[in-house]
Amino acid sequence: MKRFYLFGFLLLMGFDTLAQISFKYAGTQALPVEASLAWLLRVFGQPWVYGAVIGYVGAFFTWMALLKHAPIGPAFAASHLEVVSVMLLSVWLFGEHLNLARVLGAMAIIAGIVCLGLAESREQATDATSATAQA
Repeated sequence: MKRFYLFGFLLLMGFDTLAQISFKYAGTQALPVEASLAWLLRVFGQPWVYGAVIGYVGAFFTWMALLKHAPIGPAFAASHLEVVSVMLLSVWLFGEHLNLARVLGAMAIIAGIVCLGLAESREQATDATSATAQA
């Protein structure tokens, strides 16, 4: 089951990251923004828009599969790992800069996920011990 979680959350992070990076590329290539048919055609002519759609559809189905099995607290927290992956990819792809606040924020996200995961595993161990003692 741990492999399922690991693979599932990596897949979810990949789809979410694809969607966010694709939106950034599509948005920068569709400038200037204007309320016109020409602009909409320019937006939907960008292949990155379809990468975003694929990312969101893939993330939706991956998330639904994970929710069948994963505890909601740690699952919800882990689903936000794409914030960290998008931040790191943005440095490389878009020349964005890391600063102390961003690094500390990423570390807080990761620490929160680890804490929720540890708490959930302890709770499951306690539940298993209680079930064994009652039997």
